[in-house]
Amino acid sequence: MAGILFLFFSVITAAVLAGVHGDNSSWLLKVKSELVDPSGVMENWSPGVNACNWNGVICSNGQIVSLNLSWAGLSGTIPRELWRLSSLQTLDLSSNTLTGEIPSELGQLQNLQILLLHSNYLSGMIPEEIGLLKSLQVLRIGNNMFSGEITPAISNLNELRVLGLAFCQFNGSIPVEIGNLKHLTSLDLQNNSLSGLIPKEISGCKELQNFAASNNMLEGVITPSLGSLKSLEVLNLANNSLSGSIPVSLSNLQNLKYLSLLGNRLSGQIPIELNQLSKLEVLDLSRNKLSGTINLLNTQLKSLTALVLSDNGLTGTIPRNFCLNISSMQQLLLARNKLSGSFPLELLSCSSLLQLDLSDNSLGGELPPFLDKLESLTDLVLNNNSFSGTIPPEIGNLSNLESLYLFGNRMTGRIPVELGKLQRLEVIYLYDNQMTGEIPTELTNCSSLKEIDFFGNHFSGLIPKTIGKLKQLVLLHLRQNDLSGPIPPSLGFCTKLQILALADNKLSGSLPSTFRFLSELSTITLYNNSFEGPLPSSLFLLKNLKIINFSHNKFMGSIFPLTGSNFLTALDLTNNSFSGPIPISLATSRNLSRLRLAQNRLTGSIPSEFSQFTELNFIDLSFNSLIGEVLPQLSNCKKLEHLLLKNNQFTGVMPLWLGSLKELGELDLSSNNFHGIVPKELGNCSKLLKLSLYSNNFSSEIPEEIGDLTSLNVLNLQRNNFSGPIPVKIQQCKKLYELRLSENSLTGSIPVELGGLTELQVILDLSKNLLAGEIPSSLGNLMKLERLNMSSNQLQGDIPSSLGKLTSLHKLNLSNNHLQGQIPTIFSGFPLTSFMGNDHRLCGPPLVSCLESEEHGKGRLSNSQVVGIVVAIVLTSTLICLVMLYIMLRIWCNWRKVSISNSDYGIGGTDQNQQKKESEKKWAFKGEKWRTGEYWKMDSLALVTSQDNKKSPSSTTSCILNLKMAQDSMEHTLV
Repeated sequence: MAGILFLFFSVITAAVLAGVHGDNSSWLLKVKSELVDPSGVMENWSPGVNACNWNGVICSNGQIVSLNLSWAGLSGTIPRELWRLSSLQTLDLSSNTLTGEIPSELGQLQNLQILLLHSNYLSGMIPEEIGLLKSLQVLRIGNNMFSGEITPAISNLNELRVLGLAFCQFNGSIPVEIGNLKHLTSLDLQNNSLSGLIPKEISGCKELQNFAASNNMLEGVITPSLGSLKSLEVLNLANNSLSGSIPVSLSNLQNLKYLSLLGNRLSGQIPIELNQLSKLEVLDLSRNKLSGTINLLNTQLKSLTALVLSDNGLTGTIPRNFCLNISSMQQLLLARNKLSGSFPLELLSCSSLLQLDLSDNSLGGELPPFLDKLESLTDLVLNNNSFSGTIPPEIGNLSNLESLYLFGNRMTGRIPVELGKLQRLEVIYLYDNQMTGEIPTELTNCSSLKEIDFFGNHFSGLIPKTIGKLKQLVLLHLRQNDLSGPIPPSLGFCTKLQILALADNKLSGSLPSTFRFLSELSTITLYNNSFEGPLPSSLFLLKNLKIINFSHNKFMGSIFPLTGSNFLTALDLTNNSFSGPIPISLATSRNLSRLRLAQNRLTGSIPSEFSQFTELNFIDLSFNSLIGEVLPQLSNCKKLEHLLLKNNQFTGVMPLWLGSLKELGELDLSSNNFHGIVPKELGNCSKLLKLSLYSNNFSSEIPEEIGDLTSLNVLNLQRNNFSGPIPVKIQQCKKLYELRLSENSLTGSIPVELGGLTELQVILDLSKNLLAGEIPSSLGNLMKLERLNMSSNQLQGDIPSSLGKLTSLHKLNLSNNHLQGQIPTIFSGFPLTSFMGNDHRLCGPPLVSCLESEEHGKGRLSNSQVVGIVVAIVLTSTLICLVMLYIMLRIWCNWRKVSISNSDYGIGGTDQNQQKKESEKKWAFKGEKWRTGEYWKMDSLALVTSQDNKKSPSSTTSCILNLKMAQDSMEHTLV
């Protein structure tokens, strides 16, 4: 009989298995054909093998009840044929790379209890048919790309315990129908785009233990109905836009272990009733707008291990009896509040503390010497307060300490040598304090140190020679101290060093050759020291360098050793004595963005390989001896924002391609030998803030397109050969605060439109040109102007009274023009030199008063009168000369007559003596000087003849004849 029964059951089992194999295996093989299986997980799925033995398949009573293909590396879409497996209770396709939507046919799996599709790349919306799965207890479809609203059909899943929809792109509000899920224990909605209010209906989920809706856009107040969820253990509403106060009803959640409300807009005080949450382990209320004092006590919150209240507006200090000696508190983070007072001694009872963060508050006073009571402390973060005094040596007893942050305080004194005992110390930040003394050698015993930052103190002396013992050191920042002496060679043995900042000290000497071992070094800044000598050639071996700043030292020689890395992003060697050409090898750093080589002795031209610097945004080659033209290859530097080439020996014309640099903000080509015109294409550089071309040989007119540079702050074109008028279009440069056009050959009048440049402040300099006409009254609108120079032009007319509004002006020069009239009284405080050389037509302080000028003007002749007087003087002088000539001729005539007479008498003898006597009688008069034939009155310039001299007609005729002959003779001589 037993044999018969065994045979019977064997037949039945075989029949069932045959049914399974025959009915479902074909559908599973169809499923397999639609999935991509690179790992071969479904390799044994074949007709020759019983389906219940296939990988991932579980059968019960001859039925397939579970299909688990999670973490199988499958891709493709979810096969629709799965609905054919009607006995299926568990379907797990999680953690693959499946795409597409959830097939609506899955709603026909009436026996399905667990559906796990999370961690794929599924998209679309949750199908309504999901609500037909009446037996479903677990639905986890999070970490996909689902979108749209959460379907209310989920509320039909009466047996649902777990609903996981986190890390998707769901939007809309949380359905109020969620409250119908009476057996729900876990609701995870984190990291979506849900908005609106938290529905009060959620209180219907009486068995809810885990509610996580962090990182959404939920708003409004936290519904007090959450306080009725007595089973709740985890409540995470972090990073939303919730507002209002924290509901007191949350204190009813006696089973709550985790409460996070961080990153919202909650305000008001922390409810003191939260102290009733005796099972609470983690409380995070950070990044809100909470105020008032801290009223939470670890003496009541006995299970609390982490209290995070950072980034609020909490005031006061830590309450007394905050900690129990048997406290389990491990993390206390109170940073970025408004806590005041001294270091809270109450915290010294929290002996279990691992992390203490009181940074960015208003705490002050000295640090207590009993900090070593916090014997378990790993992180002490006290930065950005007002702590003063010295660092307690007892900190050296905190043997577990890994991080010490004291920066941004008022600490003084020396670094305690006891810190050298901290073998686990990895980070010590003391920057921005007032500490002094030497860096103790003992500090190099902290063998675990990775980061040292002592920036901005007054440490002096040498860098410890044993610094090379810190084999784990990654960052060494000693900038802005008073350190001196050379860099110790042992530093080169800190082979993990990535950042070395020694700038702004008094260090000297040359760089040690051991730097060649710093193979991981990415940033090195040594600027503002006194380093000297050539660079070690071995620096070329540092292949990971990204940022180099050796500026303001005394280095010399070639810069070639710094060009070994292909990863340079910034190189600054300003103000050294480097010489030679710019190395071509520099071009291998394709990501170079900042190149500053100004104030050296570099020669040669710009390498054509610079065309490869497509990321370059700052290049400064000023104050060198570079020659040649600016190569067109630089036109590839489309991201260039600063191009500074001043004080070199560059030649040629300004390149047209400059207009293609759309990001250009500063262009300085000053003090070179450029010539030709300024191309109109430059007007395309709409972001240009500074254009400086002074001291070149640019000619022709200033292009009107300059007016298109509407962002321009500084325009300096002085000391060139520009001609023509000042372009009116310059008025469009409304942001100009410095305009220099002096020492050119500009003509025409000053445009009235310049008065619209109301942001002009530093200077308006139009001096030493050929500008004419009157000063526009519109310049009175330049209310911010501090310096105005229009000297050495041909300006005329009055100084406009509107210039009196320039109350910010402290330098003015209108000299050497043709101005006239009264100087505005506001300018009376300027020196005489501001107005000299204006044809004496200006009046008023600091020149003579206009009243004096007017009186002088009355006594002063007009121009026509002056001309008349000059003409009269010339004519009078001419007439006097002619009269004197006439007198001289008369004298000569009479002398000739007497001579002839004497000659005749010499023949007759007696007649000659007789005639002589008569002649003496004829010419002798009292009181008069006489000469033969004429006399001069002593008080007159007029020539008169004797009244007694009665000449015969023949005598007169003879004299006139002689005069005429003499005149003819003189005219002939003059001709």
